[in-house]
Amino acid sequence: MLNLERLRTLDALARHGSVSGAADGLHVTTSAVSQQMSKLEREVGQRLLAKNGRGVRLTDAGRLLADHAARILSQVELAQSDLEAQRGQVVGELRLSAFPTAARGLFPAVLGALRAEHPGLRVRSRELEPEQGVSGLIRGDLDLAVVLDWYNKPLPVPEGLVKATLLDDPADVAMPEKHPLADRDAVDLEDFADDEWISWPEGEFCHEWLVYTLRAKGIEPRIAHLAGEHHTQLALVAAGLGVCVAPRLGRDPLPEGVRAVPVRHRVHRYVHALWREDADRRPSIRAAVEALRRAGAGVV
Repeated sequence: MLNLERLRTLDALARHGSVSGAADGLHVTTSAVSQQMSKLEREVGQRLLAKNGRGVRLTDAGRLLADHAARILSQVELAQSDLEAQRGQVVGELRLSAFPTAARGLFPAVLGALRAEHPGLRVRSRELEPEQGVSGLIRGDLDLAVVLDWYNKPLPVPEGLVKATLLDDPADVAMPEKHPLADRDAVDLEDFADDEWISWPEGEFCHEWLVYTLRAKGIEPRIAHLAGEHHTQLALVAAGLGVCVAPRLGRDPLPEGVRAVPVRHRVHRYVHALWREDADRRPSIRAAVEALRRAGAGVV
């Protein structure tokens, strides 16, 4: 009889590609991963891992068993989901992620509500960018991820994931209060063709969206500064170093000397919850989505 936890360790190794990655994903030590794999090799009577430089790789037998392990673990999760649904209780563990402004703007209310309403549910949360949240769901490291689409640039969602829309998050343009457009009731992105922009780091979905959107309007963006946190971007705006797009979800009070002006042709993000299809019937997923929607209703 194959041990389920050892199959879970093998699955993590196959997904993460290293012992350290598997240990991080499983929240155990590298020694624990190595011990579980040694026991699994004894159980099956074959080598599952081979040395590969400083790391390891799966042998042919290891890859074969890892493929079976992924299917077995999916069926186990489906069975757990069905049992939870039949019992109708919100219990167990729920692992959540959200991009930073959603974590700031939604998680305090959501996690507090889940703790008060469902004391048998253990929730763990973390900040992750949308692409990382999607990857965490696929790997099985997360149960639910809060992600975003921009109105003109959707986030690719792989097959096997379920999506529920939580809220529509408008964005303004933040500029120094002495900017020539700061007294306007509304602006267009084209108005800032000659301004320097403060953007998210290169490679992030929101940075790609900003470049894509400005270029679609015939503007080659002059991106002067990169910052992952919105309050850092706004601090740079306050110093007169450029303008930035400032979504309203999770936005701190504007620093002194900064004005946020709505965009005439509305710029906005759709905020979604994602989870795996095989967990669709879990009451804990449904409870979390409901709490997220309630929190989102009062945001903007």
